[in-house]
Amino acid sequence: MMAGHLPITLAVSALNDLEEIRSHYLEKQIPEVGEKLTRDIFNAMEGLGLFSDQGRIVPEFGQPLLRELIHPPFRIVYRRDPGRIRVVRIWRSERLLRFPEKNR
Repeated sequence: MMAGHLPITLAVSALNDLEEIRSHYLEKQIPEVGEKLTRDIFNAMEGLGLFSDQGRIVPEFGQPLLRELIHPPFRIVYRRDPGRIRVVRIWRSERLLRFPEKNR
């Protein structure tokens, strides 16, 4: 579904997830891997503004407005809010999602 170009924003939780990814690879002394993964994640998110339905509904929640892009090894979880796309989490694919109450 093409819904026009919507702005993409990142929740603090998603920014923290990106920082954790970079920190993880920095601690392993391979910062270039963290930088590449971060760039790849941003590239994967770029199309959401035009094609907000491209991700699947998050199976753990079954809510049509909460979707995810699978970009191995990560799940890019986003909400289709009125007038914008809001990325809320970026987690490793094998993790089950649980949102803290304050991020809902």
